[in-house]
Amino acid sequence: MIESIFNPASYPFWMIIIITIAGAIVILSRPFSTYVKFVYPNAKYEAMGNPYVIEKKLDSIVESKNLNDFKENLNTSKDYKITGDTPYDVQKSLDESFYQTIEMMKKDSSNKMQKFYDNYLEKIDMYLVKKELRNKLRNNKVDEKSIEQAILPKTKKLLFNIKEREKEKLAELLLDFGFHEDISKELKNQDMDYIKIENEVDKYIINRFFKVKVPYKCEQGKNDFIKTLLDIYNIKHILRCKQFGFDKKSCMKYFNGEGREIAPWKYEELAEMDGVGQVISGLEGTSYYNILKDSIEDYNQEKTVQILENKLDSLFLKLIKEISTKNYVTIGPTIRFLVFKEYETQNLKVIAKGISENLSAELTKKFLVMEGVT
Repeated sequence: MIESIFNPASYPFWMIIIITIAGAIVILSRPFSTYVKFVYPNAKYEAMGNPYVIEKKLDSIVESKNLNDFKENLNTSKDYKITGDTPYDVQKSLDESFYQTIEMMKKDSSNKMQKFYDNYLEKIDMYLVKKELRNKLRNNKVDEKSIEQAILPKTKKLLFNIKEREKEKLAELLLDFGFHEDISKELKNQDMDYIKIENEVDKYIINRFFKVKVPYKCEQGKNDFIKTLLDIYNIKHILRCKQFGFDKKSCMKYFNGEGREIAPWKYEELAEMDGVGQVISGLEGTSYYNILKDSIEDYNQEKTVQILENKLDSLFLKLIKEISTKNYVTIGPTIRFLVFKEYETQNLKVIAKGISENLSAELTKKFLVMEGVT
């Protein structure tokens, strides 16, 4: 028996056995290797938390007497060191703090997550792209500050090219950048639809998220996040359309793609309805119905869908929390911390603006997005 083991003729058989066992170990260990890579960052994000999407914590800072008082209150937190003497500088400092947080997350995460973070940074940059496209198309001067404010070099380059190109050559520029051909068609229309163009910017970043690669155990969590975001986009679009009295054909132009609950047929059904109230009724049976139904009286008083959009954003936080719980050992806490941090930064910028304009704390709070306030 021993002689047969050490017989060179038997090597191929033993090699096959060893390779088979090694392959089985790799297959079995693959999920665990993914989990291990998320243990430290997820624990860190849970420990840091996102206090400024919580109403009680926001109440303690929205009452700040002035910008200096606001900065002092905020800087008592170990996660903030905000500077600036003007509302613009304070808001810029808050943005920079958010970007630094994402860079910290990138360093703590595996190489396979890097492009996901870059995508998120590009999502933030797209606000500037929308703003400067609108400026260019309206023959207004492109704001040089936007180029400085852009996070990614590729966005800075795009904004510079938007500034330098003639309007007639914007379509070619945007197609080369990676936008869908629909934006080119809209740019060539005589009656240009600015909302449609901004909608194409949203579709660009959504498609980028779908294409970005993450560890294979994270794909479901990533897709749930993107499809929930798509639902929120689509519902906001249809609510705005109905507030403006748009017909079905006009509403259908703003469909961003199928989400978790808003399928193409559902969006089309909503587009056929008359008025905001009917759209809300048409959402019965979805996760979005109750919060909008409970807010319809506020909408009827204020006559603006901004109230409904804020409620949807608060619900979005709740849904992201559910996605985080479902994907707790992988990408879930990462997505939750990232999304909550974005809204936390937005809330603090709103408070800084409100303080500088002497708005009451009660009025400022109407524009804040808070976890659990649905």
